[in-house]
Amino acid sequence: MTNWSVILNIAKTHLITKMKSTVTASLGVTFGIGAYITLVSFMTGLNEMLDDLVLNQTPHIHLYSEIEPTLNQPVSRYQAYEDAFNIVHSVKPKLSQTKIHNALPILNYLNTDENVLGATPELRAQIFYLSGSLELGGNLVGVDIMESVRLYNMRDYIVEGTPEALKNTENGILLGAGLANKMSLSIGDRVQISTVKGDIFPLKIVGIYQSGIAEIDDIQSFANLNTVQRILGEPQNYITDINIKLYNLQSAPTMARSLEKQFAVKATDINEANAQFETGSNIRNLITYAVSITLLIVAGFGIYNILNMLIYEKMKDIAILRATGFSGKDVQLVFMSQAMIIGAVGGIFGLIIGYGLSRLIDNIAFETQALPTITTYPINYNLGYYLIGITFALVSTFIAGYLPSNKAKHIDPVRIIRGT
Repeated sequence: MTNWSVILNIAKTHLITKMKSTVTASLGVTFGIGAYITLVSFMTGLNEMLDDLVLNQTPHIHLYSEIEPTLNQPVSRYQAYEDAFNIVHSVKPKLSQTKIHNALPILNYLNTDENVLGATPELRAQIFYLSGSLELGGNLVGVDIMESVRLYNMRDYIVEGTPEALKNTENGILLGAGLANKMSLSIGDRVQISTVKGDIFPLKIVGIYQSGIAEIDDIQSFANLNTVQRILGEPQNYITDINIKLYNLQSAPTMARSLEKQFAVKATDINEANAQFETGSNIRNLITYAVSITLLIVAGFGIYNILNMLIYEKMKDIAILRATGFSGKDVQLVFMSQAMIIGAVGGIFGLIIGYGLSRLIDNIAFETQALPTITTYPINYNLGYYLIGITFALVSTFIAGYLPSNKAKHIDPVRIIRGT
């Protein structure tokens, strides 16, 4: 029967008497795990920030009425040519409205669907921003502002003012940051807008919106849905877009195709709308995990070499233990215990160092006009990375201790004592 108290006491004595080797081995584990935690926390945090920049502002499914030519042209309906191959040039789009037919019933249906986190209406209007004699073309988007805040983190992109101010102001507008700079406007000022029909309306600026994408901030602003409907002279059921947020992002493509057939509208899922972005995100994640795994493997070889040398330095101790009656298994357990103690201590300190460096990076100022709400470098404090780190430290030291100790238990103590 294995006497663990004796084995652990011997292992502790070996570690203390060879403090330099013990510290060296522990530091190998510590810096390997610390570097892994720091690297993976920073790189995944940066990837999440870049993903959120797009995904937070993109609905999982976008419903709209697409203007397109009629597929079945009149010549195809003419019986004399029904069996012929007809070619029609310069086909014009069919006469149709940009609004979604029966938008309000569709919204009610979607908001009762158990798979839908929320569905919000939008009304997009082509307008001109008037600045003296200058006209700047752009878009005015009518939204349910509080639902947009709930579903798309819109509050994070309002650099001045609040969404509540827009909700409570009948003729309010969240002006794009690029437009505000071009026209030298700020909160409390009034901006005049002109519709394509030439009607002019003054709106009070209650906030400045900055998405981080210059092309959007230079042309787009937001107002309450009923305000834009009134500007366009349209009824309350006039809605051009419906944005849907799902509980499960992966079900977006399937549900988009289903809604497209069910309601005779165009449905674009998030994967289709951001195909290039998704590819870039996957490549960044692949690089992150490849670098992290490589770092752990390199650290593992370092740990093995250090523990291997540590055990071979104690060959005389092995001989003495065998000569005093310890079995080969007992000898192996002594050195395995040392390896696991080194792994546990080094791994814990590695986690502490990794967390400390992550906190340090997290407090470094990071200023960019494209991301006004990001003030420091992003760090991902995912507990899973810390569990992976400590698990790898224990597994790597177990393997690094097992291989040489398994060989050591078969060594003849007489040959060691003789020096042969």
